Amino acid sequence: MSSDQKNNAASNAIEQRIIEVLSRELSVESKVQPWQVKAAIELLDSGSTVPFIARYRKEVTGMLSDSQLRLLEERLRYLRELEDRRVVVREAIAEAGKLTEQLVAAIAAASTKSELEDIYLPFKSKRRTKAQIAREAGLEPLADLLLADPQTDPVAAAAGYLNAEAGFATDLEVLSGARSIVTERVSQDVVLAADLRERLWTSGKIGASVAAGATAEGQGKYSDYLDYVADLDNLPSHRVLALLRGEREGVLNLQLAEADPRDAKAVEQARAGYENAIAASLGINAPADAPAGKWLAQTVRLAWKARLLTRFESDLRSRLFEEAEDASVKIFAANLRDVLLAAPAGNKAVLGLDPGLRTGVKVAVVDLTGKSIETATIYPHAPANKWNDSVAILTRLAQKHGTTLIAVGNGTAGRETDRLAAEVIKALGTAGISKVIVSEAGASVYSASELASQELPGMDVSLRGAVSIARRLQDPLAELVKIDPKSIGVGQYQHDVTASKLDRALDAVVEDCVNAVGVDVNTASPSLLARVAGVGPLLSRNIVEHRNANGPFGTRKDLLKVPRLGAKAFEQCAGFLRITGGKERLDASSVHPEAYDLARALQKAAAEQGRRLDELKPEDFVTDQFGEPTIRDVVAELQRPARDPRGEFVTATLKEGVESIGDVKPGMIMEGTVSNVAAFGAFVDLGVHQDGLIHVSAMSNKFISDPREVVSSGQIVKVKVLEVDTARKRISLTLRLDDELPTTDVSGKPGGQRERSPRGGGQNSRSGQQRSGSKGRPNGSSQNQAPAGNTAMAEALRRAGLGK
Repeated sequence: MSSDQKNNAASNAIEQRIIEVLSRELSVESKVQPWQVKAAIELLDSGSTVPFIARYRKEVTGMLSDSQLRLLEERLRYLRELEDRRVVVREAIAEAGKLTEQLVAAIAAASTKSELEDIYLPFKSKRRTKAQIAREAGLEPLADLLLADPQTDPVAAAAGYLNAEAGFATDLEVLSGARSIVTERVSQDVVLAADLRERLWTSGKIGASVAAGATAEGQGKYSDYLDYVADLDNLPSHRVLALLRGEREGVLNLQLAEADPRDAKAVEQARAGYENAIAASLGINAPADAPAGKWLAQTVRLAWKARLLTRFESDLRSRLFEEAEDASVKIFAANLRDVLLAAPAGNKAVLGLDPGLRTGVKVAVVDLTGKSIETATIYPHAPANKWNDSVAILTRLAQKHGTTLIAVGNGTAGRETDRLAAEVIKALGTAGISKVIVSEAGASVYSASELASQELPGMDVSLRGAVSIARRLQDPLAELVKIDPKSIGVGQYQHDVTASKLDRALDAVVEDCVNAVGVDVNTASPSLLARVAGVGPLLSRNIVEHRNANGPFGTRKDLLKVPRLGAKAFEQCAGFLRITGGKERLDASSVHPEAYDLARALQKAAAEQGRRLDELKPEDFVTDQFGEPTIRDVVAELQRPARDPRGEFVTATLKEGVESIGDVKPGMIMEGTVSNVAAFGAFVDLGVHQDGLIHVSAMSNKFISDPREVVSSGQIVKVKVLEVDTARKRISLTLRLDDELPTTDVSGKPGGQRERSPRGGGQNSRSGQQRSGSKGRPNGSSQNQAPAGNTAMAEALRRAGLGK
């Protein structure tokens, strides 16, 4: 076999291994066959996008969903990087002349990057260890002797190994060198390390206490964690991230221990179990009064406490962080999806109000298409107090432009401005206009952006925010895509997670949402077009420039006239771009141009047979190109062309006279909008500048593990106020309107103390945003740092059948 053939065979084997891994992982929820994975990979490698594959290549992938394809895409990237690293590690160890059969098997069996780095770690060290120096001085026989025969007198035996030139001039130095050899053996016993690490993960504890020098403010912020202990393997993601942030801010000391670190006796008892396992691995079976018994016991204790436990603490902190990070990113992505797919108010003229006190309320009127047609600044609140003048100005603007909605930002003076809007509606004397509180999260980011200056040239930055608030009521998706997803304010500890991982996840959500809804190519902004499958920033600019120069697109085929928009890009984007009122009616639907003939055949058959489209048999129209899934999709689209998948536009009715947290009283029944969903519950904007929390335990009469089973971001909910803690700015809510008020502090669980959401880095603002705090990764939790342990090698050896 030639070298090229060998390389091809090796590449094919690697690709097959990746396919099998992905098939196994995707089959957790529903069975996924290797051929489906292979087909999806081939499509992705050919340049197809996830939205295109999910919508228009269902037959090819066997109906893989967009979420499955996103997971496949992310894991495919990881696994290919893993394979590249596997080659580098194997070659580096071989170059050092230390590659053995066991190592080859272990490297091949490593299933994660951290496992691979664990295997490679001992071969990366450049400095000479104490154990190496001791071996070079000839002390290894002494270590073997003491392990094999505990009846040996350590001091007497050490006298025969004195070597002053090598740094072992005394009995103590010799015995210390022998101990270094033994402890290094323990640390390099990969199977033992894997067993003990997993034991620590499943039975160990993490404790938090007040750090020296912690300020009173910091202690108040992390009051839930000043004396806190939890199981390592059962710690919710929000608590992990809060603990790590508290440590990073110098408020908390964290300690991983074998048992509750506050109970010294329990820790000692648990530690004995680990030490016994180490002794057994070394073959030690010495009575306590044996001459070498004390030396051996001290050696075992040092091996555990100084070598393994120290290393495991770093490993398990990384594991805690990575699992919490994944959960946080998942929650953020789910919340973002809900916000982006919120029901639009539609083509209605809107009066947007960006509240303010001293600087005034910024006003913008946008027409049916979202174009800004008039702006103003009014001063209804203190210190100017020009209330009547402000009502008159807003009334005039509403009458002049025929506005039917007033969008009020939920920032400072939001409720006062909402009251102003109510008076304007009263002055207009019509039931045809209503007011809506709108989250202004990210509006200031948009206002100062280059895109805003291009869309609203010459307009003052402060007024652009009012335009954005009005537009996001008309179409949340179209307006929010102009803002960095992280600024939309629906994340959980977003500043504590890896930026690149979060960005990839959020970008995928935005892309999926935009393509699920579809985009009118003749009215969409460059920001919205850039999110369409196969388009991107460059082509979106080209589309807009072509549109401006040549007028609206008449058909989808006209897109091929756009510079640099070739056949592949057209294939990917055409089905998601809509043209209403054009020459081809199907251009206004989600039917892909490649299926137009199929659509016409279905319509013709229905007409000839006198049937409805859904009464046709899909199997009668199957071809080599189109299978039943595509035929059903085309039928559904023909029945409801250009259907918007978003729900019906509804708004919350805020309680009159309740404008601040001081106005909220226990027992009140209120209506609000879910601003954010976290792992422990949901935050609700009640219009008082401070979100209330519905703990997961107060969401249903049955057990709920995930708050998203009950609520979603943007949902209108009716809640009962359980308790108000004005000093800590906390409002406790329940969805169970018949719940009795608690008799103790902030108790949401019937008959017990409710788990609280720590304010350290948690949700605390009226708009659903979290405290940003310091950016960066938690200490000792860098995903790029390889853990010091050799778990991977142990597991790999086991899989290869070469472990102990």
